[in-house]
Amino acid sequence: MAVSVREVAAAASVSVGTVSNVLNRPEKVAPETVERVLSVIQDLGYVRNDAARQLRAGRSRTIGLIVLDAGNPFFAEVARGAEDRAAEAGMSVLLGNSDESPQREAGYLDLFREQRVNGVLLTPAGESVAGLERMQDAGVPVVLVDREAPGTSLRSVSVDDVEGGHLAVQHLLSRGRTRIAYVCGPRSIRQVADRLTGAQRAIAEVPGAQLEVIELPALTVLQGRAAGEQLVARPRAERPDAVFAANDLLAVGLLQALQLMGDLRVPDDIALIGYDDIDFAAATVVPLSSIRQPAHLIGYTAVDLLLRHLDAAADVDEPHVRFQPELVIRASTSP
Repeated sequence: MAVSVREVAAAASVSVGTVSNVLNRPEKVAPETVERVLSVIQDLGYVRNDAARQLRAGRSRTIGLIVLDAGNPFFAEVARGAEDRAAEAGMSVLLGNSDESPQREAGYLDLFREQRVNGVLLTPAGESVAGLERMQDAGVPVVLVDREAPGTSLRSVSVDDVEGGHLAVQHLLSRGRTRIAYVCGPRSIRQVADRLTGAQRAIAEVPGAQLEVIELPALTVLQGRAAGEQLVARPRAERPDAVFAANDLLAVGLLQALQLMGDLRVPDDIALIGYDDIDFAAATVVPLSSIRQPAHLIGYTAVDLLLRHLDAAADVDEPHVRFQPELVIRASTSP
């Protein structure tokens, strides 16, 4: 049977209120009393009913985080940054993986509301954010992660993906490549569309340059490998001389197919650049050029923005934080 607060109070010879203070406001209790109560809690094996405390307070000590792909090292690093900032505030992060599905995303949002989270950090799986605005209006603050929503009340922490796409393709063009393929996931994902916009802008700056878009169902290594197999199967004259992959997972899959299944050499025959600069990028057989995003800082800043919103006394003068991407050049684009 679970040990109650009253049993802890009786064993420690203190009031129930003192036990509550030890658990929630220990600075109000004499140090020797705190030590005695904690010792009794350990001896009796008391575990507080956090669900009941949440019902009384109306909020938990948790923050919800929903990402497009929890298996992507970029989002894993975003989550780590969010956890680090949450821990500094005595909170925890609940992680949900939408798998790029608006339906799964909606299910996690419902779950987080039921859990009375302090707020939600979210990389949306679709374009519409109307539901998120309604959620915020109902008292659950929302911060968009790796995405902006201009014209809405939603706070955001993002990277300039249009500039990132421009940097990637501009770099390929500077290497003398003019037949460039953009291998990407669904264009309904804003980051994919924005990186394409930047790529198109760079292509327009060089007469005669061409951009082919190869749209895939998902942003995964397997999809990248499938795209690479398609390129290998083409006649040599119909192959691009460079590929910009919308993320590093696609780029890793492309590299595997190009290196293992055909007579193509990277970068001599096809230059290849990814996006995110995950740890794996530098460790591939041909180290991968990439567009770096500060993943840990994005997660850390998103939680910080949420906490400042929750603090009525805080001055939230920067509801939208946008970082600039960075070009990282490695062997996959440098013969």
